[in-house]
Amino acid sequence: MKKHIVLIEDEAGIRDNYRAAFERRGYRVSAYGDRPSAWQVLRQALPDLAIIDVGLGDEPEGGFALCQDLRSQSATLPIIFLTARDSDIDSVHGLRLGADDYVTKDMSLDHLLARITALLRRADAWAEALQKPDELLHRGRLSLNVDRMTVSWDNQPVDLTVTEFWMLHSLVQHPGHVRSRDQLMESASTVLDDNTVTSHIKRIRRKFSQLDSSFDGIQTAYGMGYRWNAREV
Repeated sequence: MKKHIVLIEDEAGIRDNYRAAFERRGYRVSAYGDRPSAWQVLRQALPDLAIIDVGLGDEPEGGFALCQDLRSQSATLPIIFLTARDSDIDSVHGLRLGADDYVTKDMSLDHLLARITALLRRADAWAEALQKPDELLHRGRLSLNVDRMTVSWDNQPVDLTVTEFWMLHSLVQHPGHVRSRDQLMESASTVLDDNTVTSHIKRIRRKFSQLDSSFDGIQTAYGMGYRWNAREV
């Protein structure tokens, strides 16, 4: 069965071009030009992946609102922002809302398709893992349920996105070992630039710090990557 991609883009010409390109690659595509019409359908049934522009018609940040609505429906739905807005502020905000990736429209189609493929592959792997007994991982005050993709710190739940979860999982598997940005991307089965990886790590830290102001679990190895603090084991 063809994977179903939903594209929400308010410029008809751009929307039609991307739809045609995705369909040529074998995807089934549903396209919408504004947030209300998209949400009316998506609240009933979710696709395999959503691609959203930030500015939608007369809603300059309609894409951000739609991302929040979609994430409330599913913690695992792959979501990509595809937009002409390339500011770091917009990128960080989009990732904070739970998007898996934030790319600009000047990105090559082949690169975008690689990111789509990686996210869909990850979603398939997670769905397959649900059929197996739960795998648990404990590191001191940290607990991960790998199959349910849940995290807790001192028995308090930590709400992570799919990308954040797998990056954290990669770090805590081998405490004290440095994981490069490329290794973190590989663990999360996604293709990101270095700044986006950094934004994900900052968000993970922030979520733990909200529960524990002294949190020092994720350390930066300057010029190399990140590691899980072995003292937290």
